[in-house]
This record gives sequence, structure tokens and C-alpha cells, in this order.
Amino acid sequence: MAISAQQVKELRGITGSGMMDCKKALSEANGDMEQAIDLLRKKGQKISAKRADRDASEGLVFAYVSDDQTEGIGFTLNCETDFVAKNDDFSILGNKFLDAAKAEKPATADALKALTVDGRTVEEHITEMTGRIGEKIEISQYAYLKGEQVVAYLHGGSIGVLVSLVNANGEASEEAGKNIGMQIASMNPLAVDENGIDTTVVEREKQVGLDKAKEEGKPANILERIAEGFVKKFYQDNTLLNQKYVKNDKETVKQYLNGVNKGLTVKEFARLSIGR
Repeated sequence: MAISAQQVKELRGITGSGMMDCKKALSEANGDMEQAIDLLRKKGQKISAKRADRDASEGLVFAYVSDDQTEGIGFTLNCETDFVAKNDDFSILGNKFLDAAKAEKPATADALKALTVDGRTVEEHITEMTGRIGEKIEISQYAYLKGEQVVAYLHGGSIGVLVSLVNANGEASEEAGKNIGMQIASMNPLAVDENGIDTTVVEREKQVGLDKAKEEGKPANILERIAEGFVKKFYQDNTLLNQKYVKNDKETVKQYLNGVNKGLTVKEFARLSIGR
């Protein structure tokens, strides 16, 4: 069956696939547009399977905060090369996914992938793009935060942070939230405070302190105190509120926030980054 240039153009417009791929799919489908679309999807799935173990360490972070600042959404759309990440089609598709997430507010990455965008699921769009460009595409991180005031901070397109604040007071706390977003982007804390650190991690740090003190020949009566010092240092380095504030290392993040507004603090945060 002869395939017209108009059919190829139509299929290309629907799927974004290359001209020769569209012509071949239409030929295999005897001109049936829906069957040709399915064939191209299957091709994308095959390429996805072949590239599943590849490292998708490039891409973009997308983030959104609602007008009333009570909800925030963010995710990473990953690819293999910077060339693809900088392509307009890649960012346009990511923004379409973000628009769908704004409307539906999915709780998980899997729920996001199940959303429908332009008649196809997000997962199907990803599969099709993989087939079209020959690179692994994936959503590797997703976050949905609710709170009294949610603030977003973006560092270029490679790191995004969502911060949920408590005891907020409008514009001043919004600016503080962005500063804390920068802190999180830069210092990559593991948790808001001590309560967010797994006890097994704490015990491991304590044991490291004990072992080091013993190796150095410290007296037995001060070993426990040295070990506790190791744990305290771990908290200072790895929990947000105990970290030194990056814009003024004379105070902690907790002290900085309290200075902006009495009782202002962080309920939770999400750090999304390309390449982790």
C-alpha cells in the first residue's frame, strides 16, 4: 500500500517520531493510523527495555507552588545527555507533565506516570520519547508537599527544593523559605532535625566515635562523652535546623528562622536533583 506524505506528516505530528520511522510504521500497519501509533509505541518500549540499565544522569527539575502557597509539587525528568535536556521538546513535555500534576495532585511518582496528557499517559509519552530519540527517559524523583506555607527554590534546572514552613508570616517567611531552599540545595541535609534520623544511623556514628577514641588511647571514663560528641557533630552537619546557616555561619538555621519570625521553622522539605 502506498503511503502518502500527508499520512507521514500526520503521524509525525502525533508521535514526534522520525519521518522514516513513521513511514515504516504506516507501511507495516497498511495505512492504519492507530495501528501505526501502537507500532511506534512498541518500538519505544523495546528501546526502553534495552536502555533500562543506562545511567540517566542529565535532565531537568520541574517545580510548582500553588497560588495560596499551601501545596508544592516537584519532579525530575531525566535523560542520558545534556543535548537532550536542552532540547525544547524535552522541556515542553516536562511542563505538560507539571500542568497535569498541578490539576490532579498525584501523591506518588507512579500516580504521576498514570496521568493522562494529550490522550496518552505520562508513562506512554516517556516510552514514545525514548523510542524517538534513543535515550533512556525517566521520572526518578517526585514530591508533593502540603503545609501552612510552601516555598520552592530552583537552582538552574538541576536542583529543586520544596520547603514546608510552620508559623509563617507572608512575604518575610517566603524569602526565608527561599534562603532555606538554597541551604538545602547546597548542604543536602538528611532530615529536618534529630527526630528524622534513623536510630541505626545514630548508633553507627556513635560506634565510630568510640572506635576512634579507643584507637587514640583515650581514657575509658571519657569514651562515652567523646562518642556523644561524634553524634552531636553528625547532627550539626546533617540535620537542617542544626546546620550553620550558609549566609551567616555565626548562627544555625534554626536561629536564623526564629529571627525572621518567632517560632518560624521547617515542617518538611524535599530536595530533587539531577544526578543526585
